[in-house]
Amino acid sequence: MGMTTPPRTLAEALRARDDESLAGLLRARPDLLSPVPNDITQLATRAGTRASVVRALEHLDRFALQTAEALAVAPDPAPYDTLLGLLTGDGRDDGELRGDAGAAIVDALPGALTTLREQALVWGEDERLHLVRTARELLAPSPQHPSPTGLGPTVSEATAGMSPGRLQEILTAAGLPATYDPVSAVTSLSALFTDRARMGELLDTAPVEALSVLDRLVWGPPYGEVTPNPTPPVKWLRDRGLLLPVSTRTVVLPREAALHLRAGRAHRVPEPLPPVVAAAAERDPQAVDSAAAGQAFLSVSTVEELLKSWNGGGPAILRAGGLSVRELKKTATVLDVSEPVAAFWIELAYAAGLLASDGETDERYAPTPAYDDWTELPAEDRWVRLAAAWLAATRTPGLVGGQDAKGRALSTLGPGLDRSAAPEVRRRVLALLDALPPGTAPEPETLLARLRWERPLRGASTSAGDTTDLRSRIALWTLNECELLGITGRGALASQTRALLTAGPAEAAAKLAPLIPEPLDHVLLQADLTAVAPGPLERPLADMLAALADIESKGGATVYRFTPGSVRRALDAGQSAADLHAFLAAHSRTPVPQPLSYLIDDVARRHGHLRIGAASSYVRCDDEAVLNEILADKRSATLRLRRLAPTALAAQIDPVSLLDGLRELGYAPAAESADGDVLITRAGA
Repeated sequence: MGMTTPPRTLAEALRARDDESLAGLLRARPDLLSPVPNDITQLATRAGTRASVVRALEHLDRFALQTAEALAVAPDPAPYDTLLGLLTGDGRDDGELRGDAGAAIVDALPGALTTLREQALVWGEDERLHLVRTARELLAPSPQHPSPTGLGPTVSEATAGMSPGRLQEILTAAGLPATYDPVSAVTSLSALFTDRARMGELLDTAPVEALSVLDRLVWGPPYGEVTPNPTPPVKWLRDRGLLLPVSTRTVVLPREAALHLRAGRAHRVPEPLPPVVAAAAERDPQAVDSAAAGQAFLSVSTVEELLKSWNGGGPAILRAGGLSVRELKKTATVLDVSEPVAAFWIELAYAAGLLASDGETDERYAPTPAYDDWTELPAEDRWVRLAAAWLAATRTPGLVGGQDAKGRALSTLGPGLDRSAAPEVRRRVLALLDALPPGTAPEPETLLARLRWERPLRGASTSAGDTTDLRSRIALWTLNECELLGITGRGALASQTRALLTAGPAEAAAKLAPLIPEPLDHVLLQADLTAVAPGPLERPLADMLAALADIESKGGATVYRFTPGSVRRALDAGQSAADLHAFLAAHSRTPVPQPLSYLIDDVARRHGHLRIGAASSYVRCDDEAVLNEILADKRSATLRLRRLAPTALAAQIDPVSLLDGLRELGYAPAAESADGDVLITRAGA
């Protein structure tokens, strides 16, 4: 049942809503549910709190916000027609927004009001529109908080505290009847400024220089500095109340006068329509998907290469958390990318749960158990997991290298990189790309303009072309990261990404799978000690080749180079020369070049001639039989002895413990120095 009388409060307006309308309010402003309100009165109270209203205003688009700003400078309550006039103008030929601009405002205003009503920022019927008090306080002009409209205080507000005598002087100069009642005087002056004909007559008598002063103040800021002896134009304006004193040196153009000069408009440029995201290029959708798929596979390979390089002892974690600049540079060199790009891959691996602290006392970064599971997945599923982690991540790699509020450097994997707006901005950028025809790459500046229109208060600048605000920076980073990750190809959204956004991971993987090349089981060996992989390699082949050769270059084909050091690395891993020859013969489409065979044999011949090991202490004796006797004694097992030479044994315990242990076995060893001299221990020492 509808209400028979207009609501008198926000609570009454909320009580008149149906369940679906209240559910819409709570979806739009989820903070109202924490904690769950007991009743409608409590809900209305919470909806009017400063923190909640600020949060709601931050989610308004430019025109909905301009509508609220216009209501903040309108009478309370304001009829719909008054609000419309503040946005379109009062009908004067020199000020009304005509044609398409005015029609767009007329068409868009009902939707903007619906948004404000749904979010409980505006309540009341069209003839009595109320902006909630907290929103009015936030948006209305004041000396401490200038309004985005550029308007100043009303005549009533600006003359509060003014002496009756001064008010009479203003009325007389403005040609108004005298009155000794301050309220009547203010009402009379306000009526003059809002009367189009009388105000026009007054301004017709103004000096040209006075009109120039008004022109400088009319669109804001409305405040000006004056001297104790103002110039004649300023004095003329001040005498007639067109400039009212704020302090001894500051005057303000009252709101009613400014609105007359603006032809009734609250905003110089109302923006009822969102900016169009323009196309920078239109490409073949199949070429876009192919380019994105190639980059998607490269992203999977890059993350895998990163974590392989950190396996078995990754970089140390700084005391304050994060990765040192030196380690970032080192990783960038390993991946053959710039440092900002390396920071992106590291943060992506962390977001996907593939990388974390090893938990040891001397903390280092290392692959997680989830990394092992991830490597067993098909390439398309691995990419989907990376893309999903990127979409949801609050950490913002683009901030690496900057400083926090306290001037401390922001490091990769360190504190201070979380930005709650990041996931929202990423998804909104992708949604705008998705709205473009397939194969269309956007013009970045128009995309940023659209984002600024959609959330003008959400950490964004209102200046066109300004890319320094956080949301614009995140959006630009998003476009770059999309190309790195294969979300886009040649700037346009890939079909597999569209599937990820709409149908889910399984559909995205199915779209990507046919576009990823099948892993190869062979390489092309060349006489210059290189091997060329013309595509992705099967995992066992790739792992073995990574141990046997160094990556020289990447791209459409990967070039590996065999060096004495790389062959030695494979031998150190337990391979024999015969194993290496057999491996190369099995996986090469060309005969194994002789220089490569010679290199393997030469390194293998010299490998292991010198042996390095660790020992905590040793035993030497010229009588081999004594050492044989010690080794044969089962009681010596705790000494962890092994023979190094016929006359020397190595132990894995310290010298003092070794001395004591041999003495317990019935021997009489003596300690010696590094020079071989017997060490003498004083009795009682």
